[in-house]
Amino acid sequence: MRNILLFTISLIFLSACSAHRAALQSSVQPADVNRIISTLAADDMEGRAIFSPGIQKAADFIASEFKSARLSFLSNDTSFLQTFGVCRTTLTSLEVQINGEDIAEGRLVMSSTKPGINWNDNPEINIIAVNAGEDLLATYRKLSQSENDYLIKVDESLAEQFKRLRSYLSRPKLEPEGKGKSSPTLAFVLGGEDIKSFRVNFSQGQEELPLFNVVGVLPGKSKPNEFIVFSAHYDHLGIVKPVGQDSIANGADDDASGVTAVISLAKAYAKQKNNERSLIFAAFTAEESGGFGSQYFSKQLDPDSVIAMVNIEMIGKDSKFGPNTVYITGFERSNLGTLMQKRVEGTGFSFHADPYPEQNLFYRSDNATLAAQGVPAHSFSTVQIDKDEYYHTVKDELETLDINNIISTIRAIELGARGLINGEDTPTRIPKLENGRNR
Repeated sequence: MRNILLFTISLIFLSACSAHRAALQSSVQPADVNRIISTLAADDMEGRAIFSPGIQKAADFIASEFKSARLSFLSNDTSFLQTFGVCRTTLTSLEVQINGEDIAEGRLVMSSTKPGINWNDNPEINIIAVNAGEDLLATYRKLSQSENDYLIKVDESLAEQFKRLRSYLSRPKLEPEGKGKSSPTLAFVLGGEDIKSFRVNFSQGQEELPLFNVVGVLPGKSKPNEFIVFSAHYDHLGIVKPVGQDSIANGADDDASGVTAVISLAKAYAKQKNNERSLIFAAFTAEESGGFGSQYFSKQLDPDSVIAMVNIEMIGKDSKFGPNTVYITGFERSNLGTLMQKRVEGTGFSFHADPYPEQNLFYRSDNATLAAQGVPAHSFSTVQIDKDEYYHTVKDELETLDINNIISTIRAIELGARGLINGEDTPTRIPKLENGRNR
């Protein structure tokens, strides 16, 4: 009996060690991980804002890493840079009078893609009020889907919501190049008397500008027309309002950490040379400006051919569940997380459901467009989004991150996705959204 017990314990021990070694035998190299993220989060990248020299430098670096991994170009592309155009609209002048009185600049904000308007008691303009206790941001989202123009009076008690909306809408607006349908014009006015008469004049400048994703492919051996996508966004906020002597929002966690994972996974799988399905590695642009990079990328693929998407977003610190854990947004929408969890059993890694459902993270990142088309597309993250004081600040720097957490997360994803890449695991599909992306 004693010998049987010892034999059983030995088997359990050897099994655990074997599984642990499977995780440790990853070809992901810590020194290379540190080199990649140090490069992407460096000051000379200038925070990787769209249209900046810094983001061009970042794109060239990512492309060079894909080249060193000997990836192929996507489809008929002639380089790793997937270029597309957007129209940038910038406000040049604005004048608003309500009941004959000029409205101060800080108490109004416009949302429009038109080059200009001239409202002068136009009866076709809808006038509504957002009253105390109502949700101004929800009203904006609803009206922005309308075909009508609105003049909106906002109750003074909603000043904080108005401030957030104004901060968002005051930035230059981007629209896909050649977009057919124009958005409605919405004029928000904070406080004041009921609107009896009005005059609204404004003009905007418009210019066509290029953006570019960085995309590489590792062709599949037996199932080349089935795709697994590994992605992250490489843009960030760029140069922002200084805090002390620092004005560069480096975006080390958001999302240089995710891009580092994508590059590292590309190198690891390329060395293994055993992927039956085709693997796409994508670094998206303009996630911080509305997800334009991932939206364009999604249009280049047949969503039915995409088996799964692993989008990696902010993995530089321990998650709420502790070290060696990752949470998956929309975990319950497909069984992708369950399949990946089975692959890491016994290694000390674990995948969890999103602990922040109130944040609506599932539709706030680059997985959203393909998820809306039925793809099991999820974001993998460790950020404690409810209390991360460095998020979207100049303090999101390399020194604030735990490189070991990044490495363990990359290795967990590498191991967890092996059933996907060798064709053994096929996750369930996500129900399609009829109206596309719904953030």
